Amino acid sequence: MNNIENKWMRAAVPALLIHCSIGTVYCWSLLKGGIAEYIGRPLPEVEWAFSLAIFCLGMSAAFAGKIVEKDIHKASLIAAVCFASGMAGTGFFIQQKSLIGIFLTYGVLMGIGCGIGYLSPVKTLMLWFKDNKGLATGIAVAGFGLAKVIASPIIQTLLGATNADGTMVDPTRLYKLFYILAVAYFIMMFIGHLLLKKPADWVEVTTKTEGGHTLDIFKNRTFIGIWVMFYLNITCGLALISQEKDLLHFIGFGAIATISSLTAIFNASGRLAFSAFGDRLKDRNTIYIWIFGLSIAGTAITLLANGVNNAIAPLIILLLCVINAGYGGGFSSLPPLLADRFGMNTISTVHGLALSAWAFAGLSGNQLSAFIIAKTGSYNNILYAILAMYAVAFFISAFLLRAKPDEKRRHPVHH
Repeated sequence: MNNIENKWMRAAVPALLIHCSIGTVYCWSLLKGGIAEYIGRPLPEVEWAFSLAIFCLGMSAAFAGKIVEKDIHKASLIAAVCFASGMAGTGFFIQQKSLIGIFLTYGVLMGIGCGIGYLSPVKTLMLWFKDNKGLATGIAVAGFGLAKVIASPIIQTLLGATNADGTMVDPTRLYKLFYILAVAYFIMMFIGHLLLKKPADWVEVTTKTEGGHTLDIFKNRTFIGIWVMFYLNITCGLALISQEKDLLHFIGFGAIATISSLTAIFNASGRLAFSAFGDRLKDRNTIYIWIFGLSIAGTAITLLANGVNNAIAPLIILLLCVINAGYGGGFSSLPPLLADRFGMNTISTVHGLALSAWAFAGLSGNQLSAFIIAKTGSYNNILYAILAMYAVAFFISAFLLRAKPDEKRRHPVHH
């Protein structure tokens, strides 16, 4: 019984506290319009704060892996300080009407806090839940996905009433909101930091790389395949998810807020369901074959039915739900897959380097769909683009990453 309690109090609960905090970076869509209006800058310029945050998230995770590996407590504390101070700093620079300041705080500082915070609890979870690694990481990463669902109504309440034209009645509430959230999330993340602890029976083994460098893993074909597959899944997901509101408006569907909540639930559910199901499979890579297969099927059916131009709302909504579930499932299934291929000892380092794919996808996904719409004005062309990328990802997963029987638990990093 005590071991069960420890699993939750020393791994799952702190992971949820940390991930439910940093996941609010995705509430940017609720804030960007008000920020642009308050500081008097064009929305496309302000949008770069979010792209920068996702880029810094992925890159900080890539370079902080060794810090997390060495000391999870130091890492989780750094994450709490960076994220909360970035949140407070964003409020300050909104008040000062400084876009550069917002880039440095929301984009860089919060992004670093997100990256280190995302990585910090993952290895600990898998150590406590040795036989259910997918379930464990699914719980934490689902918290990251649910953060927007939980925080959105709170943010709307704190922002207060709006005028008939959608502007805020009291614009000063915007920067005050960031101060309030900074305090609340620091408390949550600090509690998570205090609770987080590896199992007493885990003995860290220091391995030598035989003269190799950490980045030498990018010479490993298995890792390259996983990196590209992961990058394509995020790029495709962001390309469609970023256009969700405009796409629904284009087909004349009115209940956009309801569908946004529905797709967010599918995003979070996919994170838990896909990775937990992976625990039952001999080769966890099979989960990605399912994710890409379902995504290809949903996209192809929508194109064959000309669902966008024919305004077939149920089909479009179904597609958005499928893509969101696969997008979330791709994140939660990654750490257990890497643990199976490369072992647990350096999983934080390897996972962090794999998350660099998120950094580049964060820059390319949104911009890809925005470019296609600007040049062609066709949502179908976005679907054709992501269909092609999903097909490449499916090929990588199905034919290049299938593990041999002796590789299903661990694939050596250095060759």
